[in-house]
Amino acid sequence: MINRIYRFLKGRYGIDELYRFMFYIYFILVVIDFFIDFYPLTIITFILLIIIIYRSLSKNISKRQKENQLYLNIKNKIKNNFYDVKKKYNYRKTKIYKKCPKCKKTLRLDLPSKRGINHVTCPNCKKKITMLVLRKQKVEVITNKKKKK
Repeated sequence: MINRIYRFLKGRYGIDELYRFMFYIYFILVVIDFFIDFYPLTIITFILLIIIIYRSLSKNISKRQKENQLYLNIKNKIKNNFYDVKKKYNYRKTKIYKKCPKCKKTLRLDLPSKRGINHVTCPNCKKKITMLVLRKQKVEVITNKKKKK
């Protein structure tokens, strides 16, 4: 019996990060459906279960890997956005974060000790950015004699 199961599962895709995420969503929906008797939610949980089983038993491994990679890319993008917000909050008293108007890359700058006009060069595109520092936390970027907030 175990050999038959082993032969059946041989060459199947199995479990990955997307499988785990979908299973967590499935579990949460089942718990919600248990308390709230809502027929469309029951259908959605059933469809999600079918997709989970189909993905794990699929023999098209390359397609499942592409789906998982797409999920991981989206997950990492969201995770990095939260990390950036946390980092900006932690360094809010000593650093200034600004986007370069030309290449749109985020620059992390030390908070200048003097108020007034400060000049910074973007390391990516070498564009000179003029910053007007009014107070320690308030910074405006001036490019082409126009103020941007």
